[in-house]
Amino acid sequence: MKNEKLENILSKQNFSKEEVIDLLNLDEKHDIESLFRKADQVRKDFCGEEVHLRGVIEISNHCDQNCLFCGLRDDNFTVKRYRMEPDEIIETAAKLVKLGIYTIVLKSGEDRKLDTDIIAHIIYSIKKSTNVAITLSLGERGLDEYKTWKIAGADRYILRHESCDSTKYAYYRNKKTHTNRIQQLKYLKRLGYQIGDGTLIGLPLQTIDEIADDMLLFQEMDTDMIAFSPFIPSPFTPFQNKPAGSIELTLKAIAVARLLLKNVHIPATTALDSLDPKGKEKGLKCGANILMPNYTPYPYRESYRIYPNRRDSNSDPFDSHKMLVDRISNIGRDISFSRGDSLRNSSFLHL
Repeated sequence: MKNEKLENILSKQNFSKEEVIDLLNLDEKHDIESLFRKADQVRKDFCGEEVHLRGVIEISNHCDQNCLFCGLRDDNFTVKRYRMEPDEIIETAAKLVKLGIYTIVLKSGEDRKLDTDIIAHIIYSIKKSTNVAITLSLGERGLDEYKTWKIAGADRYILRHESCDSTKYAYYRNKKTHTNRIQQLKYLKRLGYQIGDGTLIGLPLQTIDEIADDMLLFQEMDTDMIAFSPFIPSPFTPFQNKPAGSIELTLKAIAVARLLLKNVHIPATTALDSLDPKGKEKGLKCGANILMPNYTPYPYRESYRIYPNRRDSNSDPFDSHKMLVDRISNIGRDISFSRGDSLRNSSFLHL
């Protein structure tokens, strides 16, 4: 891209779809570096220098879905299934608070045996002794469940749509509908949840045009947190022999989302770090301001295999915490000791 055209795009406060595509298609090293520098400056201006930690506890790897890309799919007979006891989850959350982590992410497959009352009990038990933010990432659940969990004290919900193309969404997710996913995100927002969404970069058949549409959908919905992860093929799934997603394109997506949405929370994901030993640092240098380290205790952490060779899956989670702090410090950033609530002006009740 000619320098004048790139500078013109980067100087704008908003982008057309064609301009988003142009930025995602950048291939010259100096152009990509210009994009990353601009995104890093916008992150600094709108989000500050602090890195927010979201402590992930993977409470169950049971899943009744058969998404084509996920290692936890119900048909994967090689997965050693587990379901943490509520007391174990509550105890692990208490340990995270002692580390100075004030967002707890309760993550699982779509596990119906973790019913409404069990999850509500866990949320209430964690919240009654500390003012941490509780983020849920439990897949699509019933509308009454969302309401009950909000009343119990849940603050945020992550429900990634992965693709805005309705036909491909149904293909990837084994006939589930994109319309229902978006309606659930809207309902969560109406209930007062801060919502997280995201896209897997490099899914089979995905196009740059679709990634641009994802970006504009996130903007329209005023999403509070957006995650871009490179697709990593998992054994015993229909996509096991497909190529992994591009690290460079994932980083460009992070940067473009930062420029487009300014103060959205964006993580440098574990998947990015699993493909590149400096993945988290690279993500933080091109617009990301969130890390989501995994604190799932043994013996469970090795069995949450959404993709293979996940970084730190064999490490002690609390030993890894010190190394993570050092990595953040080494790039000149500080850890936030706040809840890191949404910076967005959340209002799309009219949608």
